[in-house]
Amino acid sequence: MRFYIKSYGCQMNVYDSQRMEDILTSLGHKKEDNAENANLLIFNTCSIREKADDKLFSDLGRAKILKDKSPEDDFIIVVAGCVAQSRPQDLLARHPYIDMILGPQDIQNISDRLGDLIKNKDLDTLVLTELKASDKFERFNETDPLTERNVSEFLTIQEGCDNFCTYCVVPHTRGREFSRSVKEIVSEAKSLVSRGVKEITLLGQNVNSYNGLDDSGENCRLSRLLWELSSIDGLKRLRYTTSNPKDVDEDIAKAHRDINILMPFLHLPVQSGSDEILKKMNRKYSRERYFEVIDMLRSYRPDMAFSSDFIVGFPGETDKDFEDTLDLVKKVKFSQAYSFKYSPRPNTPAAKMKNQISEDIKTARLQRLQNLLNQQQSDFNSSFVGRQVEVLLTKEGRHSGQLVGKSEYFQAVTVNNADNLDIGDIVKVSITNAVSHSLIGETHEC
Repeated sequence: MRFYIKSYGCQMNVYDSQRMEDILTSLGHKKEDNAENANLLIFNTCSIREKADDKLFSDLGRAKILKDKSPEDDFIIVVAGCVAQSRPQDLLARHPYIDMILGPQDIQNISDRLGDLIKNKDLDTLVLTELKASDKFERFNETDPLTERNVSEFLTIQEGCDNFCTYCVVPHTRGREFSRSVKEIVSEAKSLVSRGVKEITLLGQNVNSYNGLDDSGENCRLSRLLWELSSIDGLKRLRYTTSNPKDVDEDIAKAHRDINILMPFLHLPVQSGSDEILKKMNRKYSRERYFEVIDMLRSYRPDMAFSSDFIVGFPGETDKDFEDTLDLVKKVKFSQAYSFKYSPRPNTPAAKMKNQISEDIKTARLQRLQNLLNQQQSDFNSSFVGRQVEVLLTKEGRHSGQLVGKSEYFQAVTVNNADNLDIGDIVKVSITNAVSHSLIGETHEC
């Protein structure tokens, strides 16, 4: 079949989609970059915010038009991922033409179930929503990364979450925490590097709670895994995301100091600067603990840059709570950040809380917060003008002679005089200009 995959939401969905692509390609199916050229449409969904739901339902409407117009009998629509896991019956009620629903820990079964649908065209919609991460990764371990890889790629090491934040659906859609073994992770990392990957970002819903087994059957924490991966020949950069502040320990801070390929950048979601709201969110740390983690990391790596996530307008958030968030932002000084209005998600405790905040107040608060965060990002980027950064070149730029990449601090950098350079090169770049969300510069040999 000719398949098209669209991913929504987090990096873990991108990784999962890539592994589905590997499985389908290994069986002779062909990937298409345009849905109109495919007869197998796969939507790998996210349920973290309501906007992702809206995008999915719109795309499903277009998919039905393509299915109705198709002259082929074997036209299959698959919904995978977190929406599939959390709301399968709602999906079927609204879109009965869906042929298969796969939760995020059943996507490894797509090829087998696809065969069932092709053989039996009268088969009812297949719904697979079992939460068993070990089965998923066992299949992934059997399938080498076959398809083309970029110079920077994701690698999932941990899935699921035991934190049960009151606004979050992840424990219900990805299950309890599961960590892959060190052997499996190192093997996949080596396979990626053999295909030209220079930078790997380790993924987990709570990546720094990683607790996989090593070859001797002992538990291995994230800091030790980073050391194991740092010895892979050809691997030039390591990153990891997403971390919970309560699980950041001193060994991680030391790793940022001592592992030369571990980048000085960390995405560390705080969500709110108010102790009262953090308690309602069940985040299990205080604003003071967050400051302590930032200070500890900077004590070992003074140039460490941080990004974060913020939820504005959580139920019961007062003006004082919001001012506490602004105060935290001013004290930490983030290099970049993501901020959103609180969006009630089905079957979460926060959706049932009293004192829901009006949209007008959410909008006004979000604007104030984003103005501050954007100014901090602008100031951070402007501080690099006249300095050199090392950039991993990842893609072509908009204009001839340009290549684009990422700095050590995860800044987007456009390199102008790149005619003699290649994607995958790591080069020193003298920064000549800083714009709102990126840097511009010229190269020097690294």
